[in-house]
Amino acid sequence: MPVKHPILKRILIWRTKHISNKQFVYFLSALVGFTSGVGAVILKNLTHFIQHLLETRLVQYYHQAFYFLFPTIGFILVLLIIKYIIRAKVSHGIPSTLHAIAKRKGIIKSYQMFGSILTAPVTIGFGGSVGLEGPAVATGAAISSNISRLFRMNQKTKTLLIGCAAAGALSSIFKAPIAAIIFAIEVFSLDLTIVSMLPLLLASLSAILTSYFFFGDDILLPFRIEDKFIISDVPFYMFLGVCAAFTSIYFNEVYERVQKLFDKINTPLKKLLFGGAAIGVLVYLIPPLYGEGFDIMNSLIAGNPEKALVNNFLHLDLTNVWAVILLLAGLVFFKVIASALTFGAGGVGGIFAPTLFMGSIMGNCIAKIINNCGLFSTPVSESNFTLVGMTGLLAGILQAPLTAIFLIAELTGGYDLFIPLMITSAISFGITKHFAPHSVYTMELGRKGELITHDKDHAVLTLMDINKVIETNFKPVTTKMTLGEIIEQAVVKSNRNIFPVIDEKYKTLKGIILLDDIRSIMFDQTLYNEVTAIDVMQNPPEIINIEKDKMTTIMKKFHESNAWNLPVVKNGVYIGFISKSKLLTAYRRELINFTT
Repeated sequence: MPVKHPILKRILIWRTKHISNKQFVYFLSALVGFTSGVGAVILKNLTHFIQHLLETRLVQYYHQAFYFLFPTIGFILVLLIIKYIIRAKVSHGIPSTLHAIAKRKGIIKSYQMFGSILTAPVTIGFGGSVGLEGPAVATGAAISSNISRLFRMNQKTKTLLIGCAAAGALSSIFKAPIAAIIFAIEVFSLDLTIVSMLPLLLASLSAILTSYFFFGDDILLPFRIEDKFIISDVPFYMFLGVCAAFTSIYFNEVYERVQKLFDKINTPLKKLLFGGAAIGVLVYLIPPLYGEGFDIMNSLIAGNPEKALVNNFLHLDLTNVWAVILLLAGLVFFKVIASALTFGAGGVGGIFAPTLFMGSIMGNCIAKIINNCGLFSTPVSESNFTLVGMTGLLAGILQAPLTAIFLIAELTGGYDLFIPLMITSAISFGITKHFAPHSVYTMELGRKGELITHDKDHAVLTLMDINKVIETNFKPVTTKMTLGEIIEQAVVKSNRNIFPVIDEKYKTLKGIILLDDIRSIMFDQTLYNEVTAIDVMQNPPEIINIEKDKMTTIMKKFHESNAWNLPVVKNGVYIGFISKSKLLTAYRRELINFTT
């Protein structure tokens, strides 16, 4: 885009003369890390302020029934903020960022820089059962995208800086810089090279320094390993991995079904009222579902699950361990529903925190079952299982096993649990991947074939725009045209050797005529009025449907048909052709942009 501001123009000229492109990318990555860190700090502080205000002033001093009203009030406020302040749809969470990379060449609208900051704290502060990590990543990604556009960075650098924003957001929130880097590489499919590693490192470092500046050495999940890993526990950690996999599959199924249910509701107000009432009932009956739930996780890690379950609506005796197990299993079951309802109702948030919440409870629940079933003489560590359970669900639901391993390893301050983390993560990821090829982040893009992956060929094809390779300079003929009319109105006036045959009324594609099909009769004038287009046309080897076929599918059709030109239709109506030569030229051009 042209630079209109004179000061910015002078800065760009000075930068070109005195700073190399590589050095400037390093500078921008540190800047993006800092801004992502600041965004995460603002999100966290606003959310905690709202929660503190509501829970201490209203719930503590008045009545717990306010839990029922909070979610609906929060959704109404979010709707009003979007409608009257932002005045545009807020794209929140990591799926929206992945969509921007895949379909918008990394361009994210400027209002998205503050959209999540205004809406996510209200959603979560008023009881929405989601997390802040997704909005933090979306905020940082929007900032990095607009910085990249300001300084006219190319596609590859723009994507790298969005990855830097993701690393910065996670590094700031969890104080886990290595896990944040791995997260950016796994989820955003960045190439693992020295060229990409140093910017990610700078972004993660600047973000964690920002977090330390504002929060000191405070961390979300303070924990010190007291029970060491012993080799006899390996079968139990394998069992935990299997449980994590099936919990992950359950999460994916419930999440997708609830979203489809909300898709059938035609107005935002109806979605808001239905979702708000449903979450209100859940939060009123099960208060631990309120917000992110890190206080519940810390209670489990500290070995005090009763603290989180003291106000259970069933009034079960918490001295009975099986009652505690039943309540913990119920928390896992209903947290999925609460999170999906929050998104469906129009709330803004992420699924990272709910995943950690469910993983910690699931791990603690499995450990309690093992220790109290009477089948095993040696007890397992409930605190260790609580942490490793988080890894299992992160690996399954997010399908980011390395992120899961390093995040928990960094949070615990050491690598004593590295082996069980690897065992549980690998099993959970492997089983979940078999039944659910795409994570919650990528399921929609993966279903549409628009997902950027580590496969460079697939990534380049995904980034290509099908509309730019369609050629329309082919002369169509109608089904009723005679041979003489075909020659006079199409062959003579065209420099192409293919002629699409279309229905005269509806313009639908009926077939194609090759010049070779009529070459032997085109000079026989006695046939000019006897032979029609239907007599000489043939079916095309393949047809490209512009609404359904992605670039990967189109390439496959060319490969399998050995054709050099294929017709393109939209709703059955002919719109043009795509030639293999033009497609390959566009691919080479996109590959250059992608790799330089």
